[in-house]
Amino acid sequence: MGAFKDDPFEVLVVEAEADELSSLVDRPVSHVDPSGVGSGAATARFHSFDLDDQPLLAGVAGLPGELVPARTTVALQRAQIGSTVVVVFEQGNLRRPIVLGVIRERFAAVDMAPAAPTTVSVNLDNDRLVLTAEREVVLRCGDASITLTRAGKVLIKGTYVLSRSSGYNKIKGAAVDIN
Repeated sequence: MGAFKDDPFEVLVVEAEADELSSLVDRPVSHVDPSGVGSGAATARFHSFDLDDQPLLAGVAGLPGELVPARTTVALQRAQIGSTVVVVFEQGNLRRPIVLGVIRERFAAVDMAPAAPTTVSVNLDNDRLVLTAEREVVLRCGDASITLTRAGKVLIKGTYVLSRSSGYNKIKGAAVDIN
C-alpha cells in the first residue's frame, strides 16, 4: 500500500540544527599536538563535574576556551575544583584526557577540609561493626526501626517489641513511663 500524503501519523524527518556543543565536539583536532603536549604529561584546570559526575577540564593546551570531559585515575572531590591537575592524553588525542593527579599548591594555607567521617567502618577482627553518621542512624526492616539521633535519643518502633534477658533486665532513667 502506498503512503498517504495527508497521513497524520507519517514520520517526518527534520534535521535539527547543530548546537554549539555538538559543533565543538565535531570540530577536527589533530591527534598529536605539534608542541608535544599530547605525547607526554600536561596540566589543565579542574573546572567542574558534568551531570554524570564526570570531571570537566579547562585550559587544555591546544583546545583554548573549551571544557573537555576527562577520565581519572584518582578520586576528585568538589573541594578540588579550580585546582591544577596533571593529565595525559589517550593515544595523543587532546579530547581524551586522563587525570593522573592534583598538583598541591605550595602556598595553600590548608590542604583541604578533612574528609567527612567514614559512614561505615568494620574492625579487622570482624567482632564489631561501627556505623557513624552526622545526624542520625536508622536501621529499618519492614515496619520495625531503630533510630539513633545526634541528641542521644534511641527510638525503637515496631508492631511487637520484646525485651528478653537471661540475666537482670534493667530499665533506668530520670523518668520511666510505662503505658
